Amino acid sequence: MFDSHAHYDDRAFDEDRDEVIRKIQEAGVTRVLNCASSIESCYSTIELTRKHDVFYGAVGVHPEFSRDVNINLIGDLSKNEKIVAIGEIGLDYYWDYDRTMQMKAFREQLDLARQLDMPVVIHNREAHDDTLRVLKEFKGLRGVLHCYSGSLEFAKEFVKLGYSLGFTGVVTFKNAKKAVEVVQNIPLEYILVETDCPYMAPHPHRGERNDSSLLHFIIQKIAEIKNISFEEAKNKTYKNAAELFRV
Repeated sequence: MFDSHAHYDDRAFDEDRDEVIRKIQEAGVTRVLNCASSIESCYSTIELTRKHDVFYGAVGVHPEFSRDVNINLIGDLSKNEKIVAIGEIGLDYYWDYDRTMQMKAFREQLDLARQLDMPVVIHNREAHDDTLRVLKEFKGLRGVLHCYSGSLEFAKEFVKLGYSLGFTGVVTFKNAKKAVEVVQNIPLEYILVETDCPYMAPHPHRGERNDSSLLHFIIQKIAEIKNISFEEAKNKTYKNAAELFRV
């Protein structure tokens, strides 16, 4: 299994990180993309990739920390071995972050990814129109809309640009009608699975600290929605992530 979006450098894992990482590998997880959200977490992500074979990394700055973007530094950090993407970057209109600063940071990091020919991991919360508009300006980039929460109509537009859609434990929730509709109608080749751990634990572990050992609940739900076997869903989502991130 390939967890295409996780945050194992989060403080939630400070007391038992190595134990959890052993546990997820015993559960059959062989690849994890750890995604940075700040300059500080770029460094901790790189450290994880150096310490554990199972980890690859994405470096970039989340919209919350847009003021801290240092493009030259991120570019230098991206050259570390096993850094395979720029992220997580994007727009977040749910929280009261400075939208002008977010947009500037988003465009700068997309331009960096284009220069480096690296995929991007996109954070898009309640900013679907602007996210789509900006990505259309950067045609030719590839990447994933992490924790996809938009409509089927938006999903089709993102896929048309060549982007994959990442699904978390949210797809297993009883009220996840929108996510289920998207999975039903988007080809499997554009679907990735992710935990976003330590957040977004799937049913029946909703509300608990999440980790990649629970990824199978998400894969099983996607298999049910697509009316395919667990093995087919697992193998295809693994292949999708491996091809996108070139690992």
